[in-house]
Amino acid sequence: TIENMVEEVAAELKNSLQREITSDKIGEMVLHKLKDIDHVAYIRFASVYRDFSDADSFVKIISELTEAE
Repeated sequence: TIENMVEEVAAELKNSLQREITSDKIGEMVLHKLKDIDHVAYIRFASVYRDFSDADSFVKIISELTEAE
């Protein structure tokens, strides 16, 4: 599943017609796809990517996931 996600992100980037793509854009694309695939992986990636500094950040993102279900 993760390999398919990576292939999807790569294909979207290739088809975007942009010559340069920021790491922020790639990170957001990965976050969006992980959210649909694996909530634990999403939280782990988000904690590093978004640089959570306290427990409240974790609580907030977990609350967002449970509200979306």
